[in-house]
Amino acid sequence: MTAIPLRTLGATDLQTPPLILGGNVFGWTIDRDSSFRILDAFVDLGGTMIDTADVYSAWVDGHRGGESETIIGEWLRRSGKRDLVLIATKVGMLPGEGGEKLAPSRIAAAAEASLDRLGTDHIDLYYAHQDDDDTPQEDYLAAFGRLVDAGKVRVLGASNFRAMRLKSALDLATSEGLPRFHALQPEYNLVSRRKYEGELQNLCVEHNIGVAPYYGLASGFLTGKYPSTEDLSKSVRGGGMAKLLAGKGAAVLAAMDAVAAETGATLAQIALAWLAAQEGVTAPIASATSVDQLEELVGAWQIDLTADQLAHLTDAGV
Repeated sequence: MTAIPLRTLGATDLQTPPLILGGNVFGWTIDRDSSFRILDAFVDLGGTMIDTADVYSAWVDGHRGGESETIIGEWLRRSGKRDLVLIATKVGMLPGEGGEKLAPSRIAAAAEASLDRLGTDHIDLYYAHQDDDDTPQEDYLAAFGRLVDAGKVRVLGASNFRAMRLKSALDLATSEGLPRFHALQPEYNLVSRRKYEGELQNLCVEHNIGVAPYYGLASGFLTGKYPSTEDLSKSVRGGGMAKLLAGKGAAVLAAMDAVAAETGATLAQIALAWLAAQEGVTAPIASATSVDQLEELVGAWQIDLTADQLAHLTDAGV
């Protein structure tokens, strides 16, 4: 088997192949046993980083949030594989003890709750899940710093931040001696590019911030499941795909089909390989609901798209 390529996340010592396993489905669309099988397979295949959040899956009736972290924690205890994986989780979308968003008291309480659910003494990568305009940045950066100083968090990241706010956080870290964000998690894929490309991407490259995009497959659109309007009724997500087909989606799918014919790769693998090749990106995040699906996704690790193929895909979405 070909050696798994490892990438370093920004200026940290965290390393991952060019795919991070998304944990949003654990306890939501797949149960505990299926989640365990996927987690075991991911490690066996060479995966290192698992991404979750305290809010997963509070949107489900009867759930309170923390369901994904709880399953991951149970798997860590059962498998004994804590030292083989990096755990990334988030705070800022689930209100609870200490308040809401990025209030310092909320960060402190939420971190303890996540550590308890995960059954670990440290979080490898802790994200601010969203910015908080109501809390001064120096206050929430200091709160994150206390977690780092206590050894409860190794590396800090930001998710869903605008370029201006990420820059001000970086400037404060420098001027006030506060901890620095070393990772960014934005929405980014072949049909959703405006939130990352441009000012935010340039900022990440300039400051060596490792980027781990979510929605890499555009909720399934980039797997080729919805190639025409007649296919939109295939799932409950179909209605949301209509605007993608009406925009650049059809052209992007056509370009992906052409690259698939040249490489033999699946559309999902091509979408992830394109993301992994973009400037600033360390590894995209993708979730799987079966071991077979996981094996397809990690196949993107071994795909080297040519410059012409990358340009064809990029130009199709412009």
